[in-house]
Amino acid sequence: MDGWDRPSVTSDVSVTTRWGRTSLPDMNPMTSPNQETSPVPDRATIRPKCLPESVWPYPLDSLRVGDHRLIFTDTGGPGPVLLFVHVGLWCLMWRDVIGRLTDRYRCITLDVPGSGLSDRTSRQNQTLDSAAQAIGTLIDRLDLRGITLVVHDLGGLATFAAVRPRLSRVAAVAAVNTFGWKPRGLMLPLALRLFGSAAMRELDAFTGLLPLGSSSRLGVGRRWSRQTRQAWRAGLRDRSSRRLPHRLFRDAARNKRIHELADASLTELADRPLMTVFGKYGDYFCFQRQWRRRHTDVHSVVVPGGFHFPMCDNPDLVAARLHEWHAARVREAR
Repeated sequence: MDGWDRPSVTSDVSVTTRWGRTSLPDMNPMTSPNQETSPVPDRATIRPKCLPESVWPYPLDSLRVGDHRLIFTDTGGPGPVLLFVHVGLWCLMWRDVIGRLTDRYRCITLDVPGSGLSDRTSRQNQTLDSAAQAIGTLIDRLDLRGITLVVHDLGGLATFAAVRPRLSRVAAVAAVNTFGWKPRGLMLPLALRLFGSAAMRELDAFTGLLPLGSSSRLGVGRRWSRQTRQAWRAGLRDRSSRRLPHRLFRDAARNKRIHELADASLTELADRPLMTVFGKYGDYFCFQRQWRRRHTDVHSVVVPGGFHFPMCDNPDLVAARLHEWHAARVREAR
């Protein structure tokens, strides 16, 4: 045991109610939900030794996505739903901002299969399509409605593709250093292909440069303790999880289906409130400018001194601005 072995899951086949919410039966994760049925998340004890409650003070639950187990957190009260999504690394990055919002919101986040606490997947399943399927499954089985999507990095493409048949469930979008369209121009496609290359993927798989670099002050670790940084690296300890983000980068550069689904979703969501969050030094590809071109009314937040993970650089600021925007724009729009 290395402290990260995943225990077996014992499913709870009964209907589970949490904060007055009832989970309902399985359904096709890539289609709109049948309102006459309802999902049941598998309940389990899944906490590994190196993720104590002092590092992740929230409950862990699981559900099945095909042949794989997906681990998610559903915490907070019966307030508006915030769905936090990043694909490629893992959900520990959302810890601090979630902790500042659970008194007012129902906060949900997940590790798509292949990442974090979730089951590892085969090479063929390390795609944005698989990530979108997992996100859609979670939305359906928890019967989420009035969702504010809080998406980061490739979590944007995957989530916007996932909600294409579920747009009526989406109330607003908070885009955190992300995009949701076909990569254009020179720099972004080039960067995705470079970091998605076999050479970069295998270098990282064998050296662990990404876990080490991403846990630094320039990554997620600016305000984290040594224990939390160690837990972050533990979630990226195996070579399969290290290869995943690189395969997703490659997929993001060329997956026309995901591009079309995400772009179509953003077109339909143009009437919903939109907030963007970027670190001052993190908008390498001028995403903020492109968001403003696509949406007539963008609430922009720039984190002073922030880089690629602004929610980790200054969780107090990001949580405060998210709450102010949600109270003023999202609830008003509903």
